[in-house]
Amino acid sequence: MEIEKRFIFFPEKRIYYTPVEFGYRFEDVYYTTKDNVRINAWFVPAGEGAPVIIFCHGNAGNISHRTHNIILLVQRGISVFIFDYRGFGNSGGKITEEGLYLDALGAYDYLASEMKIPISKIVPFGRSMGGPVAVDLAARFDFPCLILESTFTSLKDMVRSIYPTLGIDKLLTMKFNSEEKIRGIEFPVLFIHGDADEIVSYDLGRKLFDAANEPKTFYTIEGAMHNDTFDVGGEEYFRTFVGFVEKHVKD
Repeated sequence: MEIEKRFIFFPEKRIYYTPVEFGYRFEDVYYTTKDNVRINAWFVPAGEGAPVIIFCHGNAGNISHRTHNIILLVQRGISVFIFDYRGFGNSGGKITEEGLYLDALGAYDYLASEMKIPISKIVPFGRSMGGPVAVDLAARFDFPCLILESTFTSLKDMVRSIYPTLGIDKLLTMKFNSEEKIRGIEFPVLFIHGDADEIVSYDLGRKLFDAANEPKTFYTIEGAMHNDTFDVGGEEYFRTFVGFVEKHVKD
């Protein structure tokens, strides 16, 4: 299990910068999960009454590595609540699959209970390894919509796609099975994927899309790799992202 986690997750503890360096105010908050782990998060507001995304980030670094992405969304009217999984950044605890799901659940509970933000204003957003975390959260509640970017069907499929002949997938204990859980989601889902993604294959993104219920949208960013989607997509990326949120998040 420990070897498996070291193979999949690459957390960093050091926070390199915050939204303040970009000229934006934010709230540095902590909440406690249902299994009593202290989690660090940032709330970066775009304005009173703005939609809020729960940003479930990928498997490496920490929330500070997403600062530029956060600011670009805030500039376009989307408030961001981004949390570090247990074992990442200033969050306590040790990485487990169920623990990551509880970290996201705690993020929603904090927004709903402490910040009094209605679910009608909250959108889970999962990028890469954050996709299964966002899908698990979305399967628990009736959110207005869900956004998934550069993500995959299951950890088993992901490992098979990278190491097709080694049989490593048979040794996995963690599942991260979005394909199974997404079938229970009945609200709109936006899928975003670069067709040149060198880490999570475009085909896995399409396979997850195929498993989802309608209404659903797949946005292909031509020429984008895994970590440059919003750079390559440019304003079209943000028009698609923000437009989808605004269409489904009602006042």
